[in-house]
Amino acid sequence: MALKPPPPPWELLQQVSELVGGSGVRQEVDKNMRSLAQSALSRLDVVSRDEFDAQAEILQRTRSRVTELETTLEALTKELERLSETQ
Repeated sequence: MALKPPPPPWELLQQVSELVGGSGVRQEVDKNMRSLAQSALSRLDVVSRDEFDAQAEILQRTRSRVTELETTLEALTKELERLSETQ
């Protein structure tokens, strides 16, 4: 018999919300669930969006510079080969 996959987190939160009913209890459960989710996320090896964007920008500049240097190297190599042939 196949195991049924667990429900998505939002369904679980909705079910808990329906069970607790009262707004004071609901707010407390919501607060605790958010705290639990934040705690779980903080243990993951992730970076902030700002840090990701900064690294992506650095990578793009590095790729551009590498392309530029490859073009320069190719031109210098061709010039060296041309000079070697004339001698």
